[in-house]
Amino acid sequence: RTESRRKAFFCSKSSFLCRTTISSHQLSLFYSTRIYYSLEFNNREEMTTTTTFRTSSSSAATAAAAAGTTTCSRRPSRRCRRNSSPRTRRRLISFSSETKAALADQQPSQSSSAAKKTSSPLSYELVQGALVKYTVEEKKGPHPPTCVFLHGILGSRRNLLSFAKRMAEEMPSWQFLLVDLRCHGQTNTESTESGERRFGEDSVESAARDVIETLQSLKFYPHMLVGHSFGGKVAMSMVHQFSQGERNKVLPRPVQVWVLDTVPGDAWARTGDHPKDTINFVRTLDTPFASRKHLVDSLTGAGFTIEGAQWMTTNLKPAKDGNKGELDWVFDLDGIKDMYSSYEATNLWPMLETQPKGLEVDFVRAERSAFVWAEEDVNRLLNTGARIHFLENSSHWVHIDNPNSLLNIMKPSFESFNRRR
Repeated sequence: RTESRRKAFFCSKSSFLCRTTISSHQLSLFYSTRIYYSLEFNNREEMTTTTTFRTSSSSAATAAAAAGTTTCSRRPSRRCRRNSSPRTRRRLISFSSETKAALADQQPSQSSSAAKKTSSPLSYELVQGALVKYTVEEKKGPHPPTCVFLHGILGSRRNLLSFAKRMAEEMPSWQFLLVDLRCHGQTNTESTESGERRFGEDSVESAARDVIETLQSLKFYPHMLVGHSFGGKVAMSMVHQFSQGERNKVLPRPVQVWVLDTVPGDAWARTGDHPKDTINFVRTLDTPFASRKHLVDSLTGAGFTIEGAQWMTTNLKPAKDGNKGELDWVFDLDGIKDMYSSYEATNLWPMLETQPKGLEVDFVRAERSAFVWAEEDVNRLLNTGARIHFLENSSHWVHIDNPNSLLNIMKPSFESFNRRR
């Protein structure tokens, strides 16, 4: 009995009960034509929700599930149901950069016009811990504490997905919402295909407003905001907008903000590929690309690092009107250029120095940070009541270079919130 367990799965499309013996190691099931579960069974009592919500073809659902995602493309399907086994947890898979890039091509599209009219502004994914009973599609069960992850410029929600899974395993009573910001990832793909126009200018403030509207559509109030680089300023702008109109600048509920390797004022990158240089250069390239290697060769030939060039290939998708094998960007480069200009110009020092009641702010500074942390800025941050944590053995990509130490830094704030509930 310790080596194998029996579990019953009901397959709604075939209308029969399938009984399967599941080993204690690993089993992959393709459930129906749109839902894929990748499960690993062991003796742990923690589980991360593994339902993959899709409206696309079965091949796209299979590829996305193999990547280990819990995805809601704006409005999740009502036909999806959570796996509720208390002894399952999320299977964590390590991919090569080439495999990750290939999976980026499998982003589904939302084809239901009815769903678009009532959908959130941003495409999102939701990772839920084992103890979470709330379901988005039915909106049943008690609301769990929610943490929102915000990616950086030229990135996507998938950049933070692995770390979100780790957090869900460590904090099983929490749920973690990851979004594609405007002009990025699946949000841009769906807006382009539907012909929808973005509201407002492409800026940090507009990006923050998009996230707030997404939370409102889901009826979530964020208890934690975690922003990496550009996403850090989006998180701080969200708090600023939360407190607007509130008497005495008191937040409706306490909010904890984690800013990962960025500063509230001028953003001055000193090492590696500067985002502004990358954005300006790739805007000069003709699309579609014949291959990923073609993009890598173009970037490295212009003096960019091989690591940065390979990472940029994860933002490619099959060209809509191109020949077979040709690739195009998943994001809107013109909009991203404006967003990064806004990022450099946005000064959130006033918000920090007159921050609303109920706000706690923590900064994580990487040992090999991409930004200059001037001593006067560090002292100024500390005087606002913010905390600064130093992350060893890490470059700007803190959640990739040293996720274990980053988790150890952040975990006490989640535990403290749990004790206050």
